[in-house]
Amino acid sequence: MRTVLVTGASRGIGRALAVSLSQAGWDVYAGVRELSTETEAGITPVLLDVTNAEHVAKLPDALPEKLDALVNNAGVVVGGPVEGLDLDNLREQLEVNVVGQIAVTQAVLPRVRFARGRIVFISSINGRLAAPMIGAYNASKFALEAIADTLRLELRPWGVNVVTVEPGSTDTDIWRGALDQLAATEDGLSDEIRELYRGHIDGMRKATEFIQKHTVPVDDVVDVVTRALTAGRPRPRYVVGAATKAQIGFANLMPTRAVDATLARMSGIPSER
Repeated sequence: MRTVLVTGASRGIGRALAVSLSQAGWDVYAGVRELSTETEAGITPVLLDVTNAEHVAKLPDALPEKLDALVNNAGVVVGGPVEGLDLDNLREQLEVNVVGQIAVTQAVLPRVRFARGRIVFISSINGRLAAPMIGAYNASKFALEAIADTLRLELRPWGVNVVTVEPGSTDTDIWRGALDQLAATEDGLSDEIRELYRGHIDGMRKATEFIQKHTVPVDDVVDVVTRALTAGRPRPRYVVGAATKAQIGFANLMPTRAVDATLARMSGIPSER
């Protein structure tokens, strides 16, 4: 039986993936921030806050000697203009989305190497295409792409495949609660920054309402991750959804100024103040 550790498995993509892999016959270890008495067949919950050094240190003891796959899925989103970012929030963004991913990977890599297994990072279109008003999140995903690229080369001698999966906007509780999160972000800004970026915030609200109606089903992401885990020769990157592929293709082909103008228009950023 193949074994896998999925981080961030309490909700969203992580939970859906854990359930799907279990039903497909995998022995799933689900990293969760809080343990529950409710468990599902084939899923072993593991207490894991990726930013908690004690949790990470105990992780190897909770796993089998051979681990066929690691799916680094845990992540958060910090919003707001870069000028107004609370630096503690920025640190949290990078701790969860970058440092925590590396910590978990380091902790379990001997088991993955023993299995000649693979490591999958759940990245984002925003690891390839930076959008306004989520600069901290963009930075974390760009960094994650670089880490994955580096690991793919470094682990080549041991036959460990490293893959990034790049979804667009996905129908999870993060996007369902995006307007509430935007309101909380706005409340956390100083009066000066809030006034300076009033047009950006209003534009982001309208863009969010539009995106919420066009999110990709979480099962689409699960299917792609499963393909990344089971392909005989996995690709270095998997992009989820036709719209995401089109956006990345557009960004790669068009001049930067044209991409900037398009993103500004789609995000509702004022042309000038």
